[in-house]
Amino acid sequence: MSQRRLERLGLIINPTAGRNTGARIGREAAALLTAAGHEVVDLSAMDGAHAMERARTAIADRTVDCIVVAGGDGMVHFGVNLVAGTDIPLGIVAAGTGNDTARELGLPVRDAAKSVERITHGARRQIDAVRHVTPHGDARWFVGVLAAGFDAVVNERANGWLWPKGQMRYNLAILRELGVFTPIPYAVEVDGVRHETKAMLVAVANGPAYGGGMKVVPSAEFDDGQLDVLILHEVSIPTLLRVFPKVFKGEHVSHPSVEIIRGRHVRLEAKGIVSYADGERFAPLPLECEVVPGAVTILT
Repeated sequence: MSQRRLERLGLIINPTAGRNTGARIGREAAALLTAAGHEVVDLSAMDGAHAMERARTAIADRTVDCIVVAGGDGMVHFGVNLVAGTDIPLGIVAAGTGNDTARELGLPVRDAAKSVERITHGARRQIDAVRHVTPHGDARWFVGVLAAGFDAVVNERANGWLWPKGQMRYNLAILRELGVFTPIPYAVEVDGVRHETKAMLVAVANGPAYGGGMKVVPSAEFDDGQLDVLILHEVSIPTLLRVFPKVFKGEHVSHPSVEIIRGRHVRLEAKGIVSYADGERFAPLPLECEVVPGAVTILT
């Protein structure tokens, strides 16, 4: 009987994910991976930049066969930016607050044992990823949803505050923004067709959900080679307040002011907007992005 080669897993843990449960679930997953016979290489660091540097070095030197991230959607975003376009698979230990990408991919949430079982014995699934090339020529990727409207403005406002912490900060940012928000003039170009409009919200979706279960584009699929661009055209603030809560069940898409355009290449133009992708601060508009079919391999 031949001896099975131990798979070398590069593990990166976000200890603050899921209201600080990321550290506990990440450590539990590390112990279970080791017990399963894997060689676990801890690539975590004092901050994201150092962890990214360590992980990129490990991938370039082929000292790891796989990257495993433990945390929320931000850590999935982190992992995708490490492995996109490579043959290195990504394992996910979902330990965050929202966990939209993991949930929509059918992965376990806040369960280290089941996550390790998938990583160790599960299949490999290729999914699409969305690539944006910065003015400096660097590629940035996301796999879920890019927000570039009211939701992005709220994120930008909340992230400028040091207090309060957690969800309350975003709730207050929503209330503050509602008092001053006005429809945003956009140019939305999809596969070369330009649409100019005033809108409350524009989202580019590779996956269907964001924000902890909001089905912003329920028709979006991770492996169809297409992007779904949702536009909520200009409405009054009272109408926005009526329509927006329906996003949790995906029922907002039936509203006459909601339009969905599908394509492979998207360009967004608007003044003063910083987009957020997978819940992370991504890039200011204008920006261009394109879907790359099968760019990421997920251990499922």
